[in-house]
Amino acid sequence: MSSQISESEQEQLIEKLEVFKIKGKDKRGRKILRIVGKFFPARMVSVEVLKKFLEEKIFPRLGKKPFSVVYLHSGVQRSENFPGISALRAIYDAIPIGVRENLEAVYFVHPGLQSRLFLATFGRFLFSGGLYGKLRYVSRLDYLWEHVRRNEIEIPEFVYDHDDDLEHRPMMDYGLESDHPRVYGAPAVDSPVSMYSMRCIS
Repeated sequence: MSSQISESEQEQLIEKLEVFKIKGKDKRGRKILRIVGKFFPARMVSVEVLKKFLEEKIFPRLGKKPFSVVYLHSGVQRSENFPGISALRAIYDAIPIGVRENLEAVYFVHPGLQSRLFLATFGRFLFSGGLYGKLRYVSRLDYLWEHVRRNEIEIPEFVYDHDDDLEHRPMMDYGLESDHPRVYGAPAVDSPVSMYSMRCIS
């Protein structure tokens, strides 16, 4: 990650964009930390500033109780929103042990083929201590509502739009486009990493 603005401006940018937001509870009563991948300005924020922001603004608000993470991957561009493997590992290593232990589930919404391959290859290396095992792929928002209270979490409009596109163009799940953009009834079978990623279309 590279930065061209001051550290205080970087912190203000993260806060203004609401990349990280703690609001609402899931159906087990756990706090929700919502992360919007598309909002993360990876090319403008340094690893140190991000770690400081999390340590001062996010981790203390999570308290000492179990919580879950809803990560929205919709619309993420690697060139703009991905901080890099070494940066991800540095950020993860900076998370206090107590916070890691209280994290019980990570709902990864709208994972693409590249992100699945990346996590399958580097997931266990990057996220030790059992975090990789807490990862749940969620291919459609309907599956998220089975675990999260819909009226307690804010989902950006572009995420709903992406969900609609996936519903009508199932091959997009694999980074492929169909010759017929609006194909109905075609099966979309996801990776077996999680049962939540399986889709049966009648």
